[in-house]
Amino acid sequence: MRPRATKGQLQPPSRPPHHVPLLSAVKLPGLLAVTLLALLLPFTHGGYWWQGNSNTALSATSHERVSPVRLDWEGITCELQVKTEEGSKNLLSQVTGHAEPGRLLAILGPSGSGKTTLLNVLAGQVPASNALTLSGRLYVNGQLLSASPSSSFSSSVDYTQAYVRQQDLFYSQLTVRETLVMAARLRLPPSLTLREKTSLVDRLLKRLGLAKAADTIVGDDKVRGISGGEKKRLSLACELLGSPSLIFADEPTSGLDSYQSLRVMENLKDLATQGGHTVVISIHQPRSSIFTLFDDVVLMTEGEVVYAGEAAKMVPYFASLGYPCPKNFNPAEHVLDLVSVDYTTSESEVLSRTRVAALLASHRARLPSLLSSIQSSRDAHALSSTSSSPDGGGLVVKSAGTRLQRPGRFEQCRLLFTRSWRQITRSTGANMARAASNIFSALVFGTLFFQMGRGQSSVQDRMGLLQVAAINAAMSSLIKTITVFIKERLIVARERSSGKGSSYGPGPYFISKLAAELPVTALFPCLFGGIMYPLAGLQMTTRKFLTFLGVLIIESYAAAGFGMFVGTLVPSVDAGLAVAPAVMVLFIVLGGYYVNEKSVPVALRWIQDVSLIKYAFEALCINEFQGLEFEQEKRLGPGPPQVAKGEQVLQRLNFHESTVTRAVVRQSALAGVSYLLTYLMLALKKPKFQRVLSPEDMQKGKKKKMKGEKKAKGQIQGKSGQAGVPVVEAPSSVRVGL
Repeated sequence: MRPRATKGQLQPPSRPPHHVPLLSAVKLPGLLAVTLLALLLPFTHGGYWWQGNSNTALSATSHERVSPVRLDWEGITCELQVKTEEGSKNLLSQVTGHAEPGRLLAILGPSGSGKTTLLNVLAGQVPASNALTLSGRLYVNGQLLSASPSSSFSSSVDYTQAYVRQQDLFYSQLTVRETLVMAARLRLPPSLTLREKTSLVDRLLKRLGLAKAADTIVGDDKVRGISGGEKKRLSLACELLGSPSLIFADEPTSGLDSYQSLRVMENLKDLATQGGHTVVISIHQPRSSIFTLFDDVVLMTEGEVVYAGEAAKMVPYFASLGYPCPKNFNPAEHVLDLVSVDYTTSESEVLSRTRVAALLASHRARLPSLLSSIQSSRDAHALSSTSSSPDGGGLVVKSAGTRLQRPGRFEQCRLLFTRSWRQITRSTGANMARAASNIFSALVFGTLFFQMGRGQSSVQDRMGLLQVAAINAAMSSLIKTITVFIKERLIVARERSSGKGSSYGPGPYFISKLAAELPVTALFPCLFGGIMYPLAGLQMTTRKFLTFLGVLIIESYAAAGFGMFVGTLVPSVDAGLAVAPAVMVLFIVLGGYYVNEKSVPVALRWIQDVSLIKYAFEALCINEFQGLEFEQEKRLGPGPPQVAKGEQVLQRLNFHESTVTRAVVRQSALAGVSYLLTYLMLALKKPKFQRVLSPEDMQKGKKKKMKGEKKAKGQIQGKSGQAGVPVVEAPSSVRVGL
């Protein structure tokens, strides 16, 4: 049986009870959490009353076809600067081709042939890098896309596109239906009602064969959910919400069995033939039944095109060159064998390279006629697209010259809060494991330090217990945040770079994330402290106990903020788990227990100033030792001075000039700074992509670069003539990139 989530509309949980101020230690975060929750609670399903409705090109009715978009590319070259003797490497070299509406184009090639690079160039998904240069021409419906500084990449023509990545990333605890409804409410304009959006989702579920799995959670590698093929179709469904005319898919059959691969490809084929979409995919080695679905093929090897044309004409073309396909043999495997280089022996490598060179030469010979054919068909399509209006949109129509409008910021916050809350509260396995860990730690420490009393030995025991409590609260929150936030950051990055506009901004996401996390983050330190505090026999007054819990809660917030900040800097969970605990060790060592504050070298005191362990330990010690009196022991001989009052311990730790409020305020400041830095990193690290520069723009860039080099060279010569320093000639390599 598949695990199922509770059905229901997208509603956040009910408003929590009114906050009753307890202590200054818990007043600030409590009020903050209640305020955020109050702001984010919904007033209506459609949004807030002050948002109003905006004009949009979206239609509430469903049509079968989208506005046709033809994509052409000429002379696409991708050059990567490398630190070798050659200086650069051509990932793509003078690649030319086209993709037509209503047809499925497959980019084939062996590993390293450049098929994924070409797909990313066409989709505008190549990560920006100064070491990369993209040149060539891209046309949409016969109009050149410009990437010059004076014009936007798509200023001359407006269209929508979808990009289905090879890796499927979703919130694991949401169902298939909830995932699609959430995407629809975030991407589609507020003028559409919730009923219209859910109706659109229902049609998508039926169209892509996801109706039976609609109420099944998506799942991940730890939680069982839908199958790999269903995840791929869910990725496609999410992208179809914007009614894209262009659909790009990077190896959509990767990691799927033969049946699921065929199902996914049949869906893509139906979108092309029935929906009028222009579908472009990259694929490694399709089975024969999948190959029959292709309308057009671009075959590549080592960054160059070997064949570009109709799939049905590919086998006869290679047969005419002396390479007929054996009977009952997969045509895709046959051509991939022809264009692959065999590195088994030196002889086989020479023979295979000779064969590939001959095939490339044959394609170059037919390239002029291919360019002429592409030019004439492009002109004809541009003429027809301007003289006649499209006969309808897809599931939702988007006319040229308009852009999809997303909901207002408050509505985004509300929806994102609902999603985060469901993900957190439904992760029962992780929550139960974290709760069990805190309960076990509380029982162990409470047993070890059981009813410490007021003897002289209890002084050291109390300091050790308070240090352990501070470390446990911080590490529990830190590890959980690292493992969850980094995975979630990848999903957010994908959604923010989806299509031609992001679903939401970093502000609404981060506010809703904090609003959902704060109550749950506060639960576990309360669970730990509620068990350990009475077992250990610490000062049993209501004020002392609540202050103890408040300090642990704020420390958990600070640790979570630190974990989020680290999560924005590292590329993976493994890297985060390597960096964050290492920094935490420094915080622990300089936390005031192992090394006295006055003994820390001046050069390292800044670490102590940002140590969240230090401020938590300081507040816990002041809370516990102030007003505490210890029993005096009778001794037979001389010994170390005995401690009579807790203030003596605070003076020994150099905490006597501080207060609980002061330590809590500094701890809260650390949490606030961590959250602020996390937000800034999320805002600054929005995915940026390389744009294709036309040959004219490339020439302008080279002239500007050469002019700058000559100017710099003249300055060097002038200085060297005065100082007698030999002139070093500047490098001649030119890098152009956005």
